[in-house]
Amino acid sequence: MAGRRVLLIVGGGIAAYKALALTRLLRKAGVAVRPILTAAGAQFVTPLSLSALAEDKVYSELFSLTDEAEMGHIELSRSADLVVVAPATADLMAKAAHGLAGDLASTTLLATDKPVLMAPAMNVRMWDHPATQRNLATLKGDGVHVVGPDEGAMACGEFGYGRMAEPEAIFEAIMGLLEGPAAGPLAGRPLSGRHVLVTAGPTAEALDPVRLLTNRSSGRQGYAIAGALAKLGARVTLVSGPVSLPTPAGVDRVDVESARDMLAATQAALPADAAVCVAAVADWRPDEAFGLKLKKGKDGPPTLTLVENPDILATLAASGPARPTLVVGFAAETNDVEAHARAKLARKGCDWIIANDVTEPGVMGGEENAVLLITREGIERWDRAHKDQVAADLAARIAKALT
Repeated sequence: MAGRRVLLIVGGGIAAYKALALTRLLRKAGVAVRPILTAAGAQFVTPLSLSALAEDKVYSELFSLTDEAEMGHIELSRSADLVVVAPATADLMAKAAHGLAGDLASTTLLATDKPVLMAPAMNVRMWDHPATQRNLATLKGDGVHVVGPDEGAMACGEFGYGRMAEPEAIFEAIMGLLEGPAAGPLAGRPLSGRHVLVTAGPTAEALDPVRLLTNRSSGRQGYAIAGALAKLGARVTLVSGPVSLPTPAGVDRVDVESARDMLAATQAALPADAAVCVAAVADWRPDEAFGLKLKKGKDGPPTLTLVENPDILATLAASGPARPTLVVGFAAETNDVEAHARAKLARKGCDWIIANDVTEPGVMGGEENAVLLITREGIERWDRAHKDQVAADLAARIAKALT
């Protein structure tokens, strides 16, 4: 990383303190950091602390005669290999999406010809607002990379998506963008230019406004696979059921709840070079979701009728122009793992099945996994390992299959 330079724009918000930790990580890796601190950002971190950690001058004023004499804002906007906005507030995202240039940060974003990475941070209502989502779509369409936001408790007391990604995740995304050669930030990696669709987590099928049918999937294995594929250069779309996990660096995440929602999201994400269906999709759902909470009565519990959910794996694996080149399914079994997995491979029409025994301690919802890789050519038994290692091994096999 010697000689690589990041222009770091620090927006306003309580998450600005994470920019200090991010700066330290970058400097330890040998990456030069030149900071731009917005007026709102200066309410949360001081120029002195940012300058000390960056070991460079902090820029903040568009019309500073001294700064313009030393380094004009146009030169500043092109002085780095990558522009990072952390935190990227709703205001900064809106300005960048609409080409506004009223201060140094927004002018820099409009004038730069370098890749841009944004780490959004805002209240959950602001993040969910249609205007912010339109701006996000515009920025992604313009080629802006996005990491986060994460789900969790916020300083305002609310809970949801809007927390800025942790400094380590942003650092990882930066490293990924800086490691590629000049042809492109992800060029030279085995999955560069490939699009991979990943499903993860459980689905939840509503019974009434309070109750639902779901399962014990934590989503960890699917999220690890999505992150491992992104590290190999893939453009990854992660369609996730309800989990409490941070979005892996460099991954586009789509949140869903039910199996029908997940099917619609996966079909909307096509075309893809590969699909990895890790999600534990509910096989059935109640035939009716009641509008009011069901109450106990003298007649005892209600009789529930279940209907079959759509088969996402079989739908993606069906022959046709939209079928990904490689379709990988997962089989979470409690007995006769190999036999059930082989039958599923034939029944679903996919190319590979990754099977595991979820009765093994620490597998379902835990951090380790022991899997079988089953293809039409044979079977491989992988030793028990951390789910991150399983993900890395599978991503490497996918890269080999697609190249």
